[in-house]
Amino acid sequence: MFDGGVTARPFTAPGRPHRIDVLIAGGGLLGGLLLWTLDLHGGPPLLGLPAALTLVALATMSAAELRRRTAPMTALSIALVALALDICSGTLIATVLMFTDLIYAAVLYGSPAAARRIPLSSVLVTVLAAVALTAFRHDPQVVTLSIVIALGTVTPAWTGLIIRNHRDAAQAARLRAEQTALLAEIDRAQAVAGERARMARELHDMVANHLSAIAIHTTAAQTLDDPAATREALGVIRENSVQGLAEMRRLIGLLRAPETPGGTAEPAATPTLDGLDALLAQAGTNGASSGLAFSLDDARPTDGSGSTVATPVELAAYRIVQESLTNALKHAAPGEVRVRITHERGAALTVTVSSPFAERPRPRAPGSGAGLVGMRERVALLGGTFEAGPQTYPAGRFWRVRAVLPAPEEGEPR
Repeated sequence: MFDGGVTARPFTAPGRPHRIDVLIAGGGLLGGLLLWTLDLHGGPPLLGLPAALTLVALATMSAAELRRRTAPMTALSIALVALALDICSGTLIATVLMFTDLIYAAVLYGSPAAARRIPLSSVLVTVLAAVALTAFRHDPQVVTLSIVIALGTVTPAWTGLIIRNHRDAAQAARLRAEQTALLAEIDRAQAVAGERARMARELHDMVANHLSAIAIHTTAAQTLDDPAATREALGVIRENSVQGLAEMRRLIGLLRAPETPGGTAEPAATPTLDGLDALLAQAGTNGASSGLAFSLDDARPTDGSGSTVATPVELAAYRIVQESLTNALKHAAPGEVRVRITHERGAALTVTVSSPFAERPRPRAPGSGAGLVGMRERVALLGGTFEAGPQTYPAGRFWRVRAVLPAPEEGEPR
């Protein structure tokens, strides 16, 4: 029977005896009946009770066996009454053996409190029985009887406790293994997501600048009816295409493992702040047709007193400047785009990019909207602060991007 694609399981009544419990109860009952038929009793009846009551005790003990797994304490309580009746009416070995099994089951399947108390109680009962027998019967057989009582109570109780402890330890180990596997899968998924985000930032920052310049100059080449201007625009387009292709090849080289065919064992060069002059020169070429000029104010010490920042910080600063220049090419009003870098020993590295701000009906080139998100993520990964938005100055309104990056020196613990 199917319901929504799931196979319906057959109804199982609550507390239904386990198949093994049914076999134990049936085997004990048949064995006891065989012993009764062969008149194999453990002793004479006591208190004048009829020997037939051993069959009642046998049937009661068999019924208790059916509940050994589903209700172990209830089964053990019934078994105590059945055992007392069996001893007083002649004793069948099958009934005694089923009683020992019920002690074992009560420890193994019962509550943790029962698993602690029953083994200790079995030892106490055995000791009291041995003392009582010694007091009332001065007979060497008292030792044998004490051993038999211990075998019927202490042995199954402590066997059940040992097996239960092993079972619980195995279950705990299995749960720990499952938790470890789950945590490993979570770590793997987070690592993959983080790596995907890092690759997306790198790809966006490396290629967006060149593609934006291509889009701007393509538009200019289509709208201007000037062969000289068209040739100049095509030259800029070709230059940005070549540089963008080189950046893509560098990224592919980073992604390829050295062992893979076609991979390179040489580490690709990482952009540094020393390359900002070339970056702004390229931006000036790309933005000349839009009335944009670019200037760099590098306030880092040049007398050797400054420190060299860690590579991840320098790369993040370079990418922030690169993305800010790309956004200026797309959105800034005609004017000067200013880039300022400051850093002193023991202080943070601060990057500030200000571009003329004016409301435009549409950008000069389409964008993905991921630039600010990528810059914010880069700064957050380094534990810095980031802000971007329009600011009003005496000279007019500017769009300002400011990133403050903690800048430990190379080799300094971070």
